[in-house]
Amino acid sequence: MREPDPPRRARWHRSLHLRLALCLIAAAVAAVSIHFTLTGWPVPRLMAAFGQEALAPWSVSALALTGALMLPIAWGLASLLLMPLSRLLRALESTVLSYRDGEFGSAIAADPPGGLSELSSLMRLHSELGQALREQRQHLAQRELLLDTVVQNTPVALVLTDARERIAYANIAARQLMDRGRSLAGRDLDEVLAQAPDDLRQAFAGAQDGLFSVVLDGEEERFHLSMRDFRLQGQPHRLRLLRRMTRELSRQEVASWKRVIRVISHELNNSLAPISSLAHSGAELARRGMHERVPGVFASIGDRAQHLHQFLAGYARFAKLPAPVLAPVEWSSFIESLAAHYPFTLSGELPAAPGRFDAAQMAQALINLLKNAHESGSAPEGVCLSVGAPREDWRIEVGDRGPGMTETQLSQALLPFYSTKRSGSGLGLALAREIAEAHGGRIAMGNRDGGGLWVAISWPRS
Repeated sequence: MREPDPPRRARWHRSLHLRLALCLIAAAVAAVSIHFTLTGWPVPRLMAAFGQEALAPWSVSALALTGALMLPIAWGLASLLLMPLSRLLRALESTVLSYRDGEFGSAIAADPPGGLSELSSLMRLHSELGQALREQRQHLAQRELLLDTVVQNTPVALVLTDARERIAYANIAARQLMDRGRSLAGRDLDEVLAQAPDDLRQAFAGAQDGLFSVVLDGEEERFHLSMRDFRLQGQPHRLRLLRRMTRELSRQEVASWKRVIRVISHELNNSLAPISSLAHSGAELARRGMHERVPGVFASIGDRAQHLHQFLAGYARFAKLPAPVLAPVEWSSFIESLAAHYPFTLSGELPAAPGRFDAAQMAQALINLLKNAHESGSAPEGVCLSVGAPREDWRIEVGDRGPGMTETQLSQALLPFYSTKRSGSGLGLALAREIAEAHGGRIAMGNRDGGGLWVAISWPRS
């Protein structure tokens, strides 16, 4: 807000000083006139006519009587001088109260009250302030409308909850995902999630970002969940963002398959070219009768063929996963067989009821997860495994105390041939995912509280 320019402000002061000086002069003239009337003429003559003694000019009685008579006159002059200012202050108070209530349409009359032109600049600035506040509120309303339109129509599901986990805001995608389009504002998050799939409820119950799958309308959908805590209007809030990853993962899987085809082609060329060259050299040595060198050539060919066989066998195991043979499995013996490969700490008690799954395939999946946990940089005692049966599913979770994963790594970790390790094949988690899905289940993962990663395989109990 601009201030009055110095010349105008100087005129303000000069004019106000002039008015005050005139008021003081008028008061002084009135006081002298009253004092002269009381001690000079005509009051002394009237008092003498009635036989009364006149007041001495500088007597206490004369001065006191003059002061007493001057009080109402001074009060009237002060009221007359301050009346326009009082009216202006009341008008300013009214508009400020309107501003406090969010109403910026109030304004003061353009003409200065009581003809005080000295206050015209103040009223002009006040009007400019009101106009600026109205424009700012209009711009804020427009930006809020734009932001709300963008947030409401984004495909990312957004849920904002307060400290009591009561939903303060949810966009269209969140309403469609969590309650078939019905409004979520003001409802408890637990109430909304009561009818939601277990995986969605477990993901919301956690305190870390993660990737999980949910069966919606008979089809599996993958989501990436991000959580952020912050303060809104001084109160703690939590923002949850659910990004649907199914289409993106499908696109990335196609890109991954294209990449692996290039890798296989490159490896085949690298192996077949030496084999062809060695075969030609062996034939040439046999033609020349140098038979003592031929076994060395065949040995080199065998080494290259064995390397190629091992290379392709790893991909074949992933691509030709047989259908699982489900059978009852005792948990104690199954867990002991896993511990023979990689040590871990068992968290909690094992279920009393036997599981039903393909023990060989599930063991392969869990061995891959335990191997990854030990290679994450976690201390051996930080690797843990737990078995549970939430609701209608079996759930086995492997955790470590490594560095965890970033959001980008989490979103791509289940892709075939994607690895965060320099020498990794990228097949461990992808194979675990294939085995879980072959059992009618799914795999989920996320960062642990206190550091590290958790990966869970869940599948139906029956």
